[in-house]
Amino acid sequence: MDKNRLIVAAGAVALGIILQLLIWNGTLNAYYAQVLTMMSIFVIMATSLNLINGITGQFSLGHAGFAAVGGYFSAIITTRLQLPLPAPMIFTISLLVGGLIAALAGFLIGLPTLRLKGDYLAIATLGFGEIIRVLFLNWKYVGAAAGMWGIPGYTNFIWAYMLAVLTVIFIVHFMNSSHGRACISIREDEIAAETMGINTTKYKVMAFTFGAFFAGVGGAVLGHLIRLLHPATFSMTFSVEILLMVVLGGLGSITGSISAAILLTFVSEALRKFNELRMVIYALMLIGIMLFRPQGLFGRKEFSLDLLTDSRFMFKSSKNRGA
Repeated sequence: MDKNRLIVAAGAVALGIILQLLIWNGTLNAYYAQVLTMMSIFVIMATSLNLINGITGQFSLGHAGFAAVGGYFSAIITTRLQLPLPAPMIFTISLLVGGLIAALAGFLIGLPTLRLKGDYLAIATLGFGEIIRVLFLNWKYVGAAAGMWGIPGYTNFIWAYMLAVLTVIFIVHFMNSSHGRACISIREDEIAAETMGINTTKYKVMAFTFGAFFAGVGGAVLGHLIRLLHPATFSMTFSVEILLMVVLGGLGSITGSISAAILLTFVSEALRKFNELRMVIYALMLIGIMLFRPQGLFGRKEFSLDLLTDSRFMFKSSKNRGA
């Protein structure tokens, strides 16, 4: 990790500690703590989807399904099993189990579907997401149509925030690795990547599996925040909201996904009294972005600390991250 990334990571950790202290001393009340926690969860969801859609250049609409898998299986660990362990350890185990099972689902779904491209891939992943939702809708062990109640409220701001930081760190490191550069080459020109000997199916499935893992972790954190899981929570609308964050921020930009997740969570909370208008405003925002800035707020660029010494480097292209 270079100096810039160390400074950014340290700054992110310091910000989380400061916000948690403000929550503890009552400066930020429970409502603001809840909003900050939701922002962190959507950062996990948006950056993990960006790994699939933005960095590898695929078009997945099944993220809600993987979040459901992670949420339900983590809740099974914390509610159905009586583990003789401290609560933080049980929660950690449940997060890992939810993420790993979601990753397994992503691998099994991605292996056959990622040979498809464009709209066909979107339709296939959307279909699998709906299949997962319907399975939980009919699984009596997890409450079926009544939903899964009584989930312990293990999630708080610091849990969600630190998991969001770890997710971003992992994805940034992955992008700057040889595997990440292979995924970026697939996004730029899949035929050329194949010609250069890159196993495109392998790297697409790898990115899909990692994205599904973090979506599962995000679903697990969400379930232990709202303390209720219902199949309707993980409908197609949920996938579209996450996709909107990725598109709004810029496909391929982690900074963009973080910014858009924070922005749209704030807008959603501001419009809570006018819930029927929320999707209309989301649609208008998406149309506006497509008309006036089709590449998204950040395009494929990342915020860089170089701006402190030279404003010309305020944004550093993702193509130069490995340099």
